[in-house]
Amino acid sequence: MKKVLVVVSLLIIIALAGAGGLGLYYSQNREIEVILQLNDNRTVEFLDEVKVSDFILEINGVIKDDYVIETNELGKKNVKFTYINNDGVKVKREFDINIVDTVAPVVWLGSSYSINVGTEIDLAEAIMCGDNYDSNPKCEIVGEYDSDTVGVYPITYRATDNSGNVTEVPFNLNVVEPSSGGNNNISTERTLFTDVVSKYKDDNTEIGIDISEWQDEPDFEKLKKAGVEFVILRVGGTKYSTGDYFLDKSFIYNIENANKVGIPVGIYFYSYADSKKKVLEDAEWIYEQIKDYDVQLPIAFDWENWGFYNEFNLSFYELTDMSNSFLKFFEDKGYDGVLYSSKSYLEEIWLKSNYPIWLAHYTKDIEKSSYSGDYVYWQLCDDGKVDGVDGAVDINVRFKK
Repeated sequence: MKKVLVVVSLLIIIALAGAGGLGLYYSQNREIEVILQLNDNRTVEFLDEVKVSDFILEINGVIKDDYVIETNELGKKNVKFTYINNDGVKVKREFDINIVDTVAPVVWLGSSYSINVGTEIDLAEAIMCGDNYDSNPKCEIVGEYDSDTVGVYPITYRATDNSGNVTEVPFNLNVVEPSSGGNNNISTERTLFTDVVSKYKDDNTEIGIDISEWQDEPDFEKLKKAGVEFVILRVGGTKYSTGDYFLDKSFIYNIENANKVGIPVGIYFYSYADSKKKVLEDAEWIYEQIKDYDVQLPIAFDWENWGFYNEFNLSFYELTDMSNSFLKFFEDKGYDGVLYSSKSYLEEIWLKSNYPIWLAHYTKDIEKSSYSGDYVYWQLCDDGKVDGVDGAVDINVRFKK
């Protein structure tokens, strides 16, 4: 800890540089007492929420702007601030902090992984590997296996980020013969919309559905009569191979008829964006499709390309930043925004979002999801049945508070 005591007479300006320097002090023919005691430990974790005052143990005055320090880049960061001392004099000070990353990469892998014999596969690429800060952690398989020979191979997946943090996951690679039969035990039981209403409807909730061209062209009069209180519509997406935009085949029909019968509408878009530039292009395209319609509910950012995540070369921070940028675009246009994702990815991959959550967690037999965070929409099943839609549909609960 460093404590500084200075007494100055007459009109004077003193400038001393460095983290242990005294900064700039201004006086007008009077004595000034400057007392500042800094914390010796000025190392913070990547994305930690810290303020200037978090590093000050003692000061003879009031910090003018106790702002939150950005910690989204690793390394040394200079922090400047101003405070008014007990003599009413403005004092400028600065110090350095060191931003580090001690969080190990995430390897999305259980105790075993199976492939068909003869499969040509790069396991290090096929198994999801990502990091909070590093967009290209080193991902490798440790051990020997033969994908042309049936057997069980105990090997290890190792992921190392640029800060030297390591994750190792031992697992059994099962090389198996291709299955010859289908699943004859597929359940035909459906989740009835009426049952969801009975279980979850109260003064704080609304029950609705999300739909796309997979539900063809629903009968919106029947949906309204069935008690559907909102619909979230897919506006479209992009073709992964070309990046070309396409409008959902039922979008125009769906939004016109939802508006016609007075069912509130939200929007979602399945994104393949790999940069902030691309995600804002997505947002511009979506806005052009929806701007002439009544969209009362949020625009959802839906990014779920986890099966080939490694191809995107995105850190979790960059992914979350893309989502925030997308939703900020619509916020500036006067819309609300939500981030859509499943419970496991919200808990393990996504960093803190600036926007509310639309949670996908199929646990319709309990009162609420076990997801520990807050959420405003809950997609609780994908096998719903409601009058007005032929086939299965996702059912959602909206929490008004």
